[in-house]
Amino acid sequence: MGRTGDFWRFAWANAITQMGTQVTVVALPLTALLLLHAGAFQLGLLAAAETLAFLLIGLPAGVWVDRSRRRPILIWSDVARGVALLSVPVAAWLDVLTLPQLYAVALVLGVGTVFFDVAHMSFLPAIVTKERLERGNGVLEVTRNTSLLAGPGVGGWAVAVLTAPIALLADAASYLLSALLLSGVRAEETPRRGERRLRQEVAEGIRFVAGEPVLRRVAVGGALVMTANGISAVGMPLYLVKELGIGSAQYGLLLSAAAVGSLVGATLVARATARFGTGPTLYGSAVLATVLYLPALATGPGWQLLIFPIASSLFGVVTSIFGVTQLSYRQRITPDHLMGRVNASMRFLMWGAYPLGGLAGGALGEWLGGYAVFAAGVALVGLSHLAVATSPAIMRISAKTS
Repeated sequence: MGRTGDFWRFAWANAITQMGTQVTVVALPLTALLLLHAGAFQLGLLAAAETLAFLLIGLPAGVWVDRSRRRPILIWSDVARGVALLSVPVAAWLDVLTLPQLYAVALVLGVGTVFFDVAHMSFLPAIVTKERLERGNGVLEVTRNTSLLAGPGVGGWAVAVLTAPIALLADAASYLLSALLLSGVRAEETPRRGERRLRQEVAEGIRFVAGEPVLRRVAVGGALVMTANGISAVGMPLYLVKELGIGSAQYGLLLSAAAVGSLVGATLVARATARFGTGPTLYGSAVLATVLYLPALATGPGWQLLIFPIASSLFGVVTSIFGVTQLSYRQRITPDHLMGRVNASMRFLMWGAYPLGGLAGGALGEWLGGYAVFAAGVALVGLSHLAVATSPAIMRISAKTS
């Protein structure tokens, strides 16, 4: 696994950050919905604000990550996000909290997330060997999904007991604790000097993605998934909380269902790629993902509410396998001097679609109501994986996974 102590500090920082983030996934929109009485379009604006940075600075961030040491970027991204979140409970306590402040906090969170995510994916190969990337990414996925499993439930409980703004304190603390852990990670890093203009270096990362057939299809599918997730960020609270009337704690538990499946999937990745190979694992998991989430369309009151967590957990198994496999493949085939720009290009192409989905979800919710937005998000998430599932040639990938 490489330097074991450094890797596990890195993994625990990731787990703690992810748990706090999942609290915010529940608490931030509920702060807008329950405390500030936001409507569908305002929820859409909040969802868009959280990921707008991927569109605005997603590509240059990759150049800056390649030109800099990645560990300090991780630390300062965590610190900035923690301080921004602390402002919400303080403003609520002073009775001056407004929707514009929530939008501003969401923007800061987005900027921090852009730099953190690109640096995080680019930093792992510095602390594990390339032969151990599936195992390392699998461990990170297990710790991440353990946090995802607990985070929404904790967030829902905290909102119900402490109110939504106070629940955001948990995420603020998680970012600051993550920064402390990352400060103890040691790795050999040699920043690359910028020899060309920013625009030229950005274009080099995009060309690599566009010219690699697997990454190109993964990026297209990922963009559709993130559009769907932006729609769902509006549709889920509108339909499940406002129209079906479930409580905050129950809402958090429902969102945890996908993490149950993802946790199982993360433990199976290394064995799946070792047995079937990278290509068949990517292709098979995409095919299964296409059909396993669609039954969630039947989610409704009473016993029909159970359909959502069952479909989410099954979907989580296969998408976890898919996600870890494609990330390990990307890290393996990308030259180190391009790692930040390729990861940033993938993030830009995929996450840049999220704010568009949030705005579309808000507009759709104002026009047709909560279920229409919920159903649009569910259907698009499932069908997005056709971008990979319609390319049997991906099965011929034979990258070594041992």
